[in-house]
Amino acid sequence: MRTHQLVLRWIEDQLSEGTLAVGGRLPAERSLAEQLAVSRTSVREAIRILEAMGIVRAGVGSGPDAGTVVISDPTAALGSALRLHVATQHLPVADIVETRVLLESWAAARAKPDAPELARAAELLDDMDTDPGTDDFLALDVQFHLALADAAGNAVVSAMMGSLREAIQGYAGKMTANLPDWDATAARLRSEHREILDAIRNDDGGRAARLIAAHIEGYYREAGLGHASGGP
Repeated sequence: MRTHQLVLRWIEDQLSEGTLAVGGRLPAERSLAEQLAVSRTSVREAIRILEAMGIVRAGVGSGPDAGTVVISDPTAALGSALRLHVATQHLPVADIVETRVLLESWAAARAKPDAPELARAAELLDDMDTDPGTDDFLALDVQFHLALADAAGNAVVSAMMGSLREAIQGYAGKMTANLPDWDATAARLRSEHREILDAIRNDDGGRAARLIAAHIEGYYREAGLGHASGGP
């Protein structure tokens, strides 16, 4: 095992045992290197890896933000990895958005009608009604779909949804150029959003799941992705 992997293993064990938790700080670089009998370079390499994975945030200097703090941002790492694999064309966009359809349908079917995230979703729809530009509309759309996923109360699904959205968001934006009439598409999407939200609030998970699948598939079909699932 390479020395930086020893550091990673030690930190993983500390998290698993509860000795380290979100908000906690790692020992100082020099102290950790001496404790594990590794070089400070190995400690730095391990911390860089953990930063990229969204596990820690490394601060410099002194004060409350100094030191390496344990955080939890799984979407950052998963989204970055998916974006890179999409760029290599190893993971087809069509397959990624089809996976998103599966996750969103599951989440819509199980979203709680009284979940506080639904109030946020409604606010986002109101913002969409102000006729924002295309980029702003798509950004609001991302937050709307993530709010619906969060309403299901499954942290893993929420993290995966965030990652999938991050991986395909740029691609979805580029595809708006293929739409014959963006204003008409935006109006349709707003209407479909309202229907999905109403179905969830009426505790009709089956209808919500069907609506969100048709909503997603319809966008990408209109934008020219063929038979793939996916969309705002």
